[in-house]
Amino acid sequence: MGKVNRRAARVDDNQKAIVEELRSYPGIMVVLGVDDILVGHKGKNYWYEVKNPNAISKRTGELLCSKVKAGQKVLAEEWTGHYKMVTTAEEILSDIWGDI
Repeated sequence: MGKVNRRAARVDDNQKAIVEELRSYPGIMVVLGVDDILVGHKGKNYWYEVKNPNAISKRTGELLCSKVKAGQKVLAEEWTGHYKMVTTAEEILSDIWGDI
């Protein structure tokens, strides 16, 4: 995997609310400080990069390339485990539980 240099990153405005909602569900564990959150559920780990909703194109509904840092692009392309960029707790819950 390509080299990824990380430094203390700014926390997106929506991260606190997402973490609080996820932690309200029994059986879900959330760890912070792992670019951005690590969610454990039923013996599996899910790594999420939380993006602000303004990182999504209003025209296409896709994540804007300009809002993704070089290291995040490397992770998304090369990480062999679970890694996904999200903007809401609902995206995470849908990801770990299937469509809700």
